[in-house]
Amino acid sequence: MNVLVVEDNFDIGDAVSAHVVADGHRVDWCMNLKDAARRLISKKYDLVLLDLRLPDGNGLSLLQDIRREDDKTRVIIMTAQDQYSDRLAGMKGGADDFLVKPFDLDELSSRMRRVK
Repeated sequence: MNVLVVEDNFDIGDAVSAHVVADGHRVDWCMNLKDAARRLISKKYDLVLLDLRLPDGNGLSLLQDIRREDDKTRVIIMTAQDQYSDRLAGMKGGADDFLVKPFDLDELSSRMRRVK
């Protein structure tokens, strides 16, 4: 599976990317919305692991862009925003799943298999 990780925290992005690669997937990792949008235009991804709080905006805007194009790419939001309203906004916005940080990497793998 081709996976795009959109995460601005170096430690989290590095750990998630390494874990996803160890699970046998190909990973590209970017740290802001601008780079993520550029990558989504130039390459087909099966899954996006999307943080919400990014240096250049809210990841929900990228999710909305993906869904506006009727793109069926799977999206799992992974964020520290843990309020019910945050989860609801993510799911209403078209996310396939929502994972609250901190999370166990094995749980991430399980959720990735589920949305595949």
